[in-house]
Amino acid sequence: MTRHWNSLAFAGFAVLSLTSPAIGAGGPTLQQVKAKGFVQCGVSDGLQGFSNPDDAGNWSGIDVDVCRALAAAIFGDTNAVRFTPMTAKERFTGLQHGEVDLLSRNTTITMQRDVALNLEFTGVTYYDGQGFIVKKESGVTSANDLGGATVCTQTGTTTELNVADFFRVRGLEYKIVAFDKEAQAVEAYEQGRCDTYTTDQSGLFAIRLKLANPDAHLILPEIISKEPLGPAVRQGDDNWEDIVRWTLYAMVNAEELGVSSSNIDEMLKSENPEIRRLLGVEGSFGESLGLSNDWAVNIIRRVGNYGEIFDRNVGAGSPLKIERGYNKLWKEGGLQYAPPIR
Repeated sequence: MTRHWNSLAFAGFAVLSLTSPAIGAGGPTLQQVKAKGFVQCGVSDGLQGFSNPDDAGNWSGIDVDVCRALAAAIFGDTNAVRFTPMTAKERFTGLQHGEVDLLSRNTTITMQRDVALNLEFTGVTYYDGQGFIVKKESGVTSANDLGGATVCTQTGTTTELNVADFFRVRGLEYKIVAFDKEAQAVEAYEQGRCDTYTTDQSGLFAIRLKLANPDAHLILPEIISKEPLGPAVRQGDDNWEDIVRWTLYAMVNAEELGVSSSNIDEMLKSENPEIRRLLGVEGSFGESLGLSNDWAVNIIRRVGNYGEIFDRNVGAGSPLKIERGYNKLWKEGGLQYAPPIR
């Protein structure tokens, strides 16, 4: 019996050896991306700090930088990416139907989306939470004072369920007015068709800057939900999922190790084994993804570490000036944490 099972095990190993791709060969999505010469990235249709085009059509934001980092990892070129604006309603079908290679669009990770939509989320780019904005003249200073309010929101998002939960728990009456596009909902709020607008709090900071008189509006202090935002890819291509996931992890690890776009050349000479593995000086971790071993060097040199992309897009170096909060590194009291490269 022992010889029989050993024979079966050997036969199974032989089949696996013949059918499994070689390490570093790359999955079908990576092969398609390399063949066309760019990454097709699904983004929002305009949210400052996350994915927003200027008047010349140049995109910027945290979600945009994730896409550029991916292009840098694959091609060594942050311009090897094209952006497809998607509404909240159409983003998932667009990804499922292959219109984009990944979705990097301030999208909340939820169980239903992960399980039922055949998507794989690849990490958290921004820890967020839903909030409310009101006109200061309303006198409302807390979300607990919103009983009887008319609430503007956008369809195809998690906001409607969060609002329902919030008001239900408190026994408050409310009315939802939902719109397909964020711009429509914000316009309705500004025109007084509703008492408050609700979305992720990071989005509220961006929206307030666009209002005719930003100082006339107040973002209420309460956070009513957990909104971990992150990129998503289609299920079924583990290699591509790994590449997108470890692109984000490389930027988080780089910040933790003190590696940045300004000191990358110096850090290539470091004797720290963690830094040497991250930068491909030791090991062949890039090859295991189907990339070159300097994949993380290309990311950090051309895009920066996580702290750099946060600061310039939404943090102290941006018009939004959002504090790091939960998005601090874990060693600094935040939630940003990346598995090690080893």
